[in-house]
Amino acid sequence: MLRITDARTGQPVDAAPARRGLTRVEAHTQGFDPTSLRVLLVADLLVRALELGGTPVWALLTGERQRAELRAAGAALGVRPLEDGRDAGTGLGEAQVLHVVREGGAAPDGVRVAVAPVRGQAPGSPGGADPSVLRLALLTHPRSTHVGIGPAALADAGDTLDRWRREVAAWAHRPSRPIPDTVRADLRTAWEDDLDTPGVLSVLRAVETDPDLADGARFETYAYADRLLGLDLTRELGSPA
Repeated sequence: MLRITDARTGQPVDAAPARRGLTRVEAHTQGFDPTSLRVLLVADLLVRALELGGTPVWALLTGERQRAELRAAGAALGVRPLEDGRDAGTGLGEAQVLHVVREGGAAPDGVRVAVAPVRGQAPGSPGGADPSVLRLALLTHPRSTHVGIGPAALADAGDTLDRWRREVAAWAHRPSRPIPDTVRADLRTAWEDDLDTPGVLSVLRAVETDPDLADGARFETYAYADRLLGLDLTRELGSPA
C-alpha cells in the first residue's frame, strides 16, 4: 500500500485509507515556473501509483495564474490531464484528499504532499529543456530535495533515456519472460515508500546489467515500471534490432 509523508506532521500516512475508495489528488500551483511544473509531476506520479494499486483517483489542478501555459508544459512533460479544481467542493465523496503543494506555499486542510523548489528552464520557455529528459532528471531526486537542473544533469538524463529506449526496443525482439517476483517486489516497495522514484530507477539500473536476467524479463520490467515513471520507454518499439 502506498504510504506518503504528510507535510503537516512529518509522519507517513496511507494514501488510500479506504480499500477501493476514491482518492482526490489536488495540485496547487502558483503560475508557470519549474517548481509548479514539479508539483504537477508529483501529482501525476501519485495518480499513477494509486491507480497501479487499484485505487480510483480524481485529479484536479488548482491555481489562478498561467494555467494554460502550465497545462501545456505539463502535457509535454507527460502529465496526464487534470480537471479544473476551482469550486470543486467535496467532490464525489472521496475517502481521502491529497494536496500536492510547493514548500511554503498553499496550506489547505488535509494531507499535504510538499514539493521542494527546482531551478531550471521549464519546457516551452526560451532555452527550455526537452520535456522527457527533464522528467527523468527530476525523477532522479526525492521530491523533498531542492534541485538545480543544469546542462550536466540534462545531458546525463538524455544519455540514459536514449540508451534505455534503444535497449527496450532491442529486448522486445527476444522471447517474453515474466518479471521476477523479487524485482516486481523491489519496484513496488520503492514507489509505495513515499514515491521513492530514485529507488525505482536504481532497480532498473540493476535489471539493465544483471547477467542472470533474460532480455525478455528486462523488457517486461521496464514496461511495467514505466506505467509509473511515464518516460515512454517503449517509444522505439518496431525499430531494427
